[in-house]
Amino acid sequence: MQRLPSKIYPVVDHPRWVEILGGAGARFIQLRLKDLPPEELRAQVQKAQELAVLHNVTLVLNDYWELAIELGFEWVHLGQEDLDTADLKSIKNTGIRLGISTHDHVELERALTCQPDYVALGPIWETKLKKMAFGPQGVHRLTEWRKIIGSLPLVAIGGISLERMLSCLEAGADSVAAVSDFIGAKDPEQQVALWLKKATQQNID
Repeated sequence: MQRLPSKIYPVVDHPRWVEILGGAGARFIQLRLKDLPPEELRAQVQKAQELAVLHNVTLVLNDYWELAIELGFEWVHLGQEDLDTADLKSIKNTGIRLGISTHDHVELERALTCQPDYVALGPIWETKLKKMAFGPQGVHRLTEWRKIIGSLPLVAIGGISLERMLSCLEAGADSVAAVSDFIGAKDPEQQVALWLKKATQQNID
């Protein structure tokens, strides 16, 4: 199983963050766009692609698998609700690598039948970014997921800060995703540097 591009995985809501965070050294970024008119959505996705190439970023498109296929994305991330309508065969046939969100054992079992390239577990801690049907999982659940999925890459997400990141890696995550701790930081570029530095501690990297 191939490793993920980076141990840090910012999730962003606008292409400008691909330039800012990518320019600071982030190499694995998810673009999560919501509630945009089709033309604006396409424009923002294409702009993010351009910036990703410029800054050597592996860009993951959230949700919009048809657009990912059309525009030649390398990665797409799907939530459980997306699995109801996504054409997984077409995604795989085009060579796009697939990440899937999971929150409990039922969802994990479903995700594994899709043969994903990583599974994400969350929320590890409480998050206020969106209403969640599941409570905080805790880092112990990462260790549980690691035992179940073997060598399949595991992403931790939900309420994760710089201070909490290392505990997720030590518990079994291969990469740690966050939204607010990057795009809500006073100095986002410095935050990327701090995350990258911490990810190399205790022989993790």
